[in-house]
Amino acid sequence: MIDKSTDRLAQSLTRSGQLISRYGLVVVLAWIGYGKYVKMESRVLIEHSPFMSWIYDVFSVTTVARGLGTMEIVAVLLFVGTLSFLFTTPGVVASHAGGLPVLSALPGQFLLKDLVLIGVAVWTLGDSLAARKAFP
Repeated sequence: MIDKSTDRLAQSLTRSGQLISRYGLVVVLAWIGYGKYVKMESRVLIEHSPFMSWIYDVFSVTTVARGLGTMEIVAVLLFVGTLSFLFTTPGVVASHAGGLPVLSALPGQFLLKDLVLIGVAVWTLGDSLAARKAFP
């Protein structure tokens, strides 16, 4: 049986975790998005992707970097594209241990963060839509 103080603590921790996740997501997306404006680290990932490699035939590297920066800030769909790089970019898997792939520090572990980010973004979108119903 959970007493009232434990229940309050649980609710407080849950709410704190939600707030940190939501606003942490904003900080991460804004920071990474801004970084795309000043760095072109995504170029090697895009060049090896069968889904996106064509983009440099149409747009300049700078235009692509700025477009990705903008999308990183405002679009969850970019996470799906980024997660696809886990399967298409050479060097993502550094080795195998016990039959499981071990991700390289870069780019593997760098790309894996988007799995959590897409989850938090979808959760935040769902909360936002539910809160919207409360206001006419």
